[in-house]
Amino acid sequence: MLRYFIYAITPLLVLLTALILSCTLGYFIVLGIGDAIPFRQILTRSTQLFLVLSIFPIMAYLKVNKEELGFAPIGVLSKQLLQGFGLGFIVLIPVLVVLYVLKITVYKGQFWTVGLMINAMTMNLLVALLISVIEETLFRGIVLVGLKRKLPVIAAIILTSTYYAGLHFLSIKTNLAVQDITITSGFLMLGEAVGNLFRLASVPAFFALLMVGIFLGVLRTQKKISLGLCIGCHTSWVWLIKMNKKLFNTDFSAQYHYLVSSYDGIIGPLVGGWIMIVIVAYFAYQHINRSKIGLV
Repeated sequence: MLRYFIYAITPLLVLLTALILSCTLGYFIVLGIGDAIPFRQILTRSTQLFLVLSIFPIMAYLKVNKEELGFAPIGVLSKQLLQGFGLGFIVLIPVLVVLYVLKITVYKGQFWTVGLMINAMTMNLLVALLISVIEETLFRGIVLVGLKRKLPVIAAIILTSTYYAGLHFLSIKTNLAVQDITITSGFLMLGEAVGNLFRLASVPAFFALLMVGIFLGVLRTQKKISLGLCIGCHTSWVWLIKMNKKLFNTDFSAQYHYLVSSYDGIIGPLVGGWIMIVIVAYFAYQHINRSKIGLV
């Protein structure tokens, strides 16, 4: 039992290592660049960088190659990216339509030229793809593969999704003046970031992101080499959310405002509930298919 507990908290230990390094390094970065970049951004970006860099030594330690990670050959990967993007579009569009019909999201009414729209769509697509490649390689790649070697698949998916959801709330709002920053400032601000995980207001968005993680985990484990599907799906969701925020405002005074959260005005109970229904429907479909095959 202790062995399984150690396996389960290993990703947390990696995250804590990245946080400690960023808190320490952040102080020395500030000494060098002054107030050119806000301290909280230095902490956030350096933590993300350390997590990305951790992929390589962990891959070497686990002896994981790109196929085990889920990366298919480039031709198949390209096809998977498009398939995943389409799947993500189909899954999230109904939510965005409901939010508009219920007047939770309201069109900004601004004028868009074709050039501006194409530019916004392209830039947001590139940002969405970058975010998705990093997060999916880390979570549905390294973390899920590592946990799946030692734990049941369901446990590995749920744990990976919990880490994935939790990481989104490690944010820092406090701004410190350069003259007030000391070697311990990063660690004190880290306390603020961790505290966001335990705020009641974070629960709806955490649940939604947990469901998102489980959906992507299920998608990843249904086929051996399928990380491209996850990246494509994730890219589609991030892109749709970013474009939605470009075109619409969230009305938190609307009658059904509780269907979204303050996290980004979209992620919330509606997204979490809908994706949970999609997951249940998928397994129900799989069960019915297997039953039919058994009767043949």
